[in-house]
Formats: sequence, structure tokens, C-alpha cells
Amino acid sequence: MAILNQFKTVILLGLLTGLLLAVGYLIGGTGGLTIALIISVVMNFGSYFFSDKIVLFMYRAQEAKEKDQPELFKIVREVSQLAKIPMPKVYIVPTETPNAFATGRNPKHAVVACTKGIMDFLSKEELKGVIAHEMSHIKNRDILIQTIAATIAGVISYIAMMARFGAMFGGGSNDREGGNIFYLLAISIITPLIAMLLQLALSRSREYLADETGAKTIHDPKALASALAKLESGVSKNPMSFGSPATSALFIVNPFSAKGLAGLLSTHPPMEERIKRLNSMRV
Repeated sequence: MAILNQFKTVILLGLLTGLLLAVGYLIGGTGGLTIALIISVVMNFGSYFFSDKIVLFMYRAQEAKEKDQPELFKIVREVSQLAKIPMPKVYIVPTETPNAFATGRNPKHAVVACTKGIMDFLSKEELKGVIAHEMSHIKNRDILIQTIAATIAGVISYIAMMARFGAMFGGGSNDREGGNIFYLLAISIITPLIAMLLQLALSRSREYLADETGAKTIHDPKALASALAKLESGVSKNPMSFGSPATSALFIVNPFSAKGLAGLLSTHPPMEERIKRLNSMRV
């Protein structure tokens, strides 16, 4: 299953790259593509190195001290040793919404953040499952992969924006060179949508992989399955009241309300499927 999820990641990144090349070819003009690429790479380079600080600030997270959270530190240390990665920093988010996330650009610069509400909400074994899931995101370099995907999608969106401007302000008259206004508008609307759907698929694939890797790390898939069921129920009753839905992919479960269309476009796989896969695992 892990190999399949890794394969899906490669395919999805390949499709994103292919979409980028196709958009550049259809619109024409390598100059605009080069400028868009440079801008997007610079923006995502900055987000890769500073996104952890931004997210921690956004959620008012404070670094925890071991003397104040001895049980949590014990679990994080134990799981990091099982996962064979450095002990990450531990942060607490001041909200009763039960949830957790990981951030940081690599295992040497990683953070595991737990909300105040998750501490008493889960059993020790369930919390261990959650921490193992987050450690897996760190170990599997998911932040790097998501940054690469965001870079490619960012370029596509930037090119699409230029295509819309080109269509609105004349964009040339030669249909063969992509000057047709309807042709440009179609590309500018459809390609960002495809890129977004590919990003959602990539995010869901990495969630499945983190579930599986985390369960194998602690040799207890049912603990994580139980934690996911309780967290979904807890979040539905007490969703996050601050932060941004744009960062929901970071959390082990979507911390905000995700009903209707928002649910269809969720960065997380269906909870029923995640639990089903975990309960069917043999470790």
C-alpha cells in the first residue's frame, strides 16, 4: 500500500508538471513562462523556509516545556525513536478543538503541534497514533512535496492570470498563436481548476500514506483509527474558531466545517475510508 501511495504521488506530480508544460505550449511565449516560474519559485522558496513560523504564529502556538507536558514529551520522544528521526520541537495550540499538525522543512527542523483540547480527549494510545501520523508527514518529506506541487500550481495559476489579461485586453488576433479570446479564456479558467484538483488528490494520497506509515511505526493501526473517529466527532462539535481554511491540509483532520462543496474539495480523504484502511491493516 505504501508503494502504491508513493507511486500515486509521482504520477500526480508528473501530471502537474505535464499540465504546466501543456499550458506553456498552448498559450505560447516562453518569456512569460520564465517570468512566472521565477516569481513562483521565489514565493514558494520563502514559504518553504518560513511557513512553519507563519503557521505557528497564525494558530498562536507556544513552544511547550517538558516539565509542563511530561506525558506528551514522552510520547513524542518514543515515537521519534521508533520512526528513527530527530526529536521535533513540541508546541501547544490554545484551543479546545481536538487536533494536531506537523510543520517544518525537514526532519532536523520539524515541529509537532497539539491543541490543548486533544490532550484529555484521547487516550494515551490514541494520542500516540496521532503523533505517529504527524511524525510520518515529517519522515515522508510531505512539506517538501507539497511545496513542489504548490510551485507548479502557482506557475499554472500565474500563466492563467496572464492569459485572462491577454484575452480581456486584446491578446492578439492570430488564432493559431493562441490569440483567440475564447481560447485564452478557456485555458485560463480550466487549467487552474485541473491543477487544484491534482493538488487535492496529491494531498489525500499523502494523508493515506501518513496513516499507514504511522500505524506501522507504532504497530497499532486500530489506535489511530479510533483516534480519527473521535477527532472527527470532536471537531464537528467544536470546530476551530481562528486560523485559515487554507492551512487545513496541515491538520490530521480538517479543523473547520467541511460540508457540501467544501467537503468535496477537502484536502483530506473521506474519514470512513481512512478508518476502514487502518482497521484492515496487519502489522
